[in-house]
Amino acid sequence: MMVEYLTHDLIYHLIIFQAVILLVILSNIWIIRRVRRHNPPAVFPKVSMLIPARNEERSIASCVLSILAQDYPSFEVLVLDDQSSDGTRAILESMAVSHPALRILHGEPPSGEQVGKNWACSQLAHQARGELLFFTDADTLNRPDTLKNVVIALIGEQADLLTGFPRQEVHTWGERLLVPFFSWAFLCFIPLALAYRLRLPFLSIAVGQMMLFRREAYLAIGGHESISSSVVDDMSLARQIKAKKLNWRVAYIADLVSCRMYHSSQEAIDGFTKNLFAAFDYRLLPFFFAFIWLMLMFWEPLIMLALVISGLVTQAQFTAVVACLGLSILLWFIPYGEMKIPVFLAILYPISTIANFGIAIRSFAHNLGGRAVWKGRSIARTRWKWI
Repeated sequence: MMVEYLTHDLIYHLIIFQAVILLVILSNIWIIRRVRRHNPPAVFPKVSMLIPARNEERSIASCVLSILAQDYPSFEVLVLDDQSSDGTRAILESMAVSHPALRILHGEPPSGEQVGKNWACSQLAHQARGELLFFTDADTLNRPDTLKNVVIALIGEQADLLTGFPRQEVHTWGERLLVPFFSWAFLCFIPLALAYRLRLPFLSIAVGQMMLFRREAYLAIGGHESISSSVVDDMSLARQIKAKKLNWRVAYIADLVSCRMYHSSQEAIDGFTKNLFAAFDYRLLPFFFAFIWLMLMFWEPLIMLALVISGLVTQAQFTAVVACLGLSILLWFIPYGEMKIPVFLAILYPISTIANFGIAIRSFAHNLGGRAVWKGRSIARTRWKWI
């Protein structure tokens, strides 16, 4: 019975599941693109553009210049040097000489189990004077019309938080196999048509590379201070917004913002080791179920195809296996194209699945063992939950 199920019934069950996921992807693409279709307001509110920076000498100059070049009537730029040990502060100070609109803050060290980035963002928010707060990372590049577009979208959607997925720059193989996974998983498994209506915390998403808040909403959820020990600040803030019954929206921004999160395979491995288990709120059963199911969904049709061709399995229907395999490919090609990730990488989805499964195991072990480290700071050992 088990052999018959694995070689026949499971394939049809996977086809049904994949078809549902395909519908989620297509509906999400339509929803996030629709968010940008609004007319400009009569008056644009003042925006505080806030950048925490710790050891970002490779990218800070280009990031800040792209922010300063925004085609927007009223904004300020605040960058906080978060105890950098490289040339970040010197670069910022030299830029401030010729760019008086740039304000540089010197960050205080975090205390206790406070995560450094959350503390840095809290300090930035306290100094901000804008009606809207635009948080971004020091490794992003923004097109000159980014701010205008996202403010129009936030106002048009009557949202309290607007976020989106930048185009990810990936160059090493570690980046190529790991970095696109988070964007891909969002498009596949967060059905926005339901997520905007239901108050379930796990049906929420935000991306720290671009988060635009209304100031009153940010203060209502307690800001970054309310999630001071969270490793995934963006996800935690989105859950706080949902818990307060405030409105959040995801917009298409891959044409406006780009980002190179990591500059080596090892950096990508360490970054996702820090984030993956935390993204599941340290819930053990959902975490392992999700990654085991992904392995099954994308490797089962490949293994069955090889067994059918070799003649080792006769129970499986060749057309069903091919259909399942075809859907698997679509589930990677469409999101990669939408997020402007090099589409040739989509064909490597079996390897990406294995790579992310391996990082999931590493994330679990490192977080529970108190061995997670990011940018020279240790992350406190976390308490996991079953569900």
